[in-house]
Amino acid sequence: MKRFLTGFLLLLMTACAASTQSSESVMPKMEPASLPDLGPAPELTNTTWLNVDSPLRLADLRGKVVALEMWTFGCINCQHVMPSLKTWDQTYRDQGLVIIGNHYPEFSFEEDLSNLQNAVAEYEIQYAVAQDNDGATWKAYKNQYWPALYLIDKKGHLRYVHIGEGGYQKTEEAIQALLAETY
Repeated sequence: MKRFLTGFLLLLMTACAASTQSSESVMPKMEPASLPDLGPAPELTNTTWLNVDSPLRLADLRGKVVALEMWTFGCINCQHVMPSLKTWDQTYRDQGLVIIGNHYPEFSFEEDLSNLQNAVAEYEIQYAVAQDNDGATWKAYKNQYWPALYLIDKKGHLRYVHIGEGGYQKTEEAIQALLAETY
């Protein structure tokens, strides 16, 4: 009986591991039509920006795909997402992706602009960063989490939301699908 149970558990563990491994690699590519239209994305009203010459507005970014990330520099989960954001910025910027980091502070030291500037430099962030100390953008998106990523299509509509770390392959497939859409 003990041998049977050991064999059964081994078989079960192998099946679960194989199922977990294959679901990621066999996942079908996301088609643009498979991404729901969640309505018009709220406009950005931030006045303080880093890494850009002037404030960005979604109305001016029509024809581009926007990845809006809600983050704060002291959040370890936000720091874990940064490598993917940087890779997507480098890979898809020339294809029309605009990444915006909307920095909404959790703690008072994160409100200080010089601390934010130092963090952007330290983490070598090249994409646009908006300071959102009053939470206007955070609230407009009814956001409650760090990090949270919102993908906005070329027409200014919200099409994809991801909360927290992970889901990088699915998110990248959503980016690719939105970039493939005609404008």
